[in-house]
Amino acid sequence: MTYQKLIKNQLKQLGRVPEPGLDAIAHSEKLNQHLLDLASKNNNSLTFSLFMENCLYAPGLGYYSAGAEKIGESGDFITAPEISPLFSEALAAQIAQVLEECKKQQPANILEFGAGRGVMAVDILSRLQQMDCLPETYYILEVSADLKQTQQNTIKQLLPQLSSRVKWISTLPEHGFNGVMLANEVVDAMPVTVFKKEQGQFKSKDIVLNEGQWQWQINQKLDQKLQQWGEKLEQRLGYSLPEGYESEVNQLQSPWLEALSDNLQKGMILLVDYGFPEKEYYHPQRPGTLMCHYRHFSHSDPLVLLGLQDITAHVDFTALAETVFQQGLQVAGYTDQGTFLTNCGILERMELLGGIDDEKIARHSQQIKLLILPTEMGELFKVIAFTKNLDSVNLLGFIKGDRRSRL
Repeated sequence: MTYQKLIKNQLKQLGRVPEPGLDAIAHSEKLNQHLLDLASKNNNSLTFSLFMENCLYAPGLGYYSAGAEKIGESGDFITAPEISPLFSEALAAQIAQVLEECKKQQPANILEFGAGRGVMAVDILSRLQQMDCLPETYYILEVSADLKQTQQNTIKQLLPQLSSRVKWISTLPEHGFNGVMLANEVVDAMPVTVFKKEQGQFKSKDIVLNEGQWQWQINQKLDQKLQQWGEKLEQRLGYSLPEGYESEVNQLQSPWLEALSDNLQKGMILLVDYGFPEKEYYHPQRPGTLMCHYRHFSHSDPLVLLGLQDITAHVDFTALAETVFQQGLQVAGYTDQGTFLTNCGILERMELLGGIDDEKIARHSQQIKLLILPTEMGELFKVIAFTKNLDSVNLLGFIKGDRRSRL
């Protein structure tokens, strides 16, 4: 079977979704060969974490490393900053509160992880300029060379007067950080370990090649680290998960967050993502959260359309909170996106910008509904804040509706 026919069969199984062009199929075939080469070094199998990492980030081949449009109407999904600048302006209100406090001792900065097309950076900086609360530097740490170029173009075109304040870095600042670290839909794109409970043991689900197609296979060799994690999870839940239960765990987020916590001298880490507290995430009736996004079509099969689709998993916010707590930071707030944006004045800002223009008011109103309504992004997306040396600051975004007790 040719690779082109393989892709067509995959599309047929998914349903009525757009067919990729010949260049995209050829690109996918190159990534597939790259995965085959990796698997050949390990008995023709890959851990799912390694498989997902390469599908998303393999240099020049992965979904986020290649040049295809990803975000927006012509891409595969849309993010909150792309829906409305009011999202970023609401974040700017929270950021300004922290920057003002951090500036009392030394210059304060912003560090954004995975900045998409750069739209959020533009809108945050524009609003902070209006508030007379600009950071000394707006750092962007971006792993995708393609997206970095897009971000640079966006900022030069839309915010030329502040472009000199934006700097791209590949590692955390060497001498510690004072200010706000920001990540919107970053943790969900980290590679995860997929597991299944069999005979009381937590076993990883790996990826193997069978007759030219990638398939799942239970790794019968016990992973002690995964087993210990599973046993501790059940202790915290207060019950044993059922036989055959499947889900995933992000084993990379803790080292990442530990590095951020160590690097932060004073300020806030603000994360926006979709997910749940631990007890909701690992509910017996929730069999995993892996999702893929291709041309605004969502499905749950990460083994198809290699390099052409986004692969994500929801975030366990309890695990994030435990990591930073152990690092000595304060879990300063946790709530749903709708409540956070409302607390930060998004409705008042909408009224101010809309003025008496009915058409503008209607457009802003429709955008706001997508961002804050529970049936849209308002409930599934959560916002969590961790602070260091900011004990006296009552964060604006969590004044009402704080859900830390649910963590």
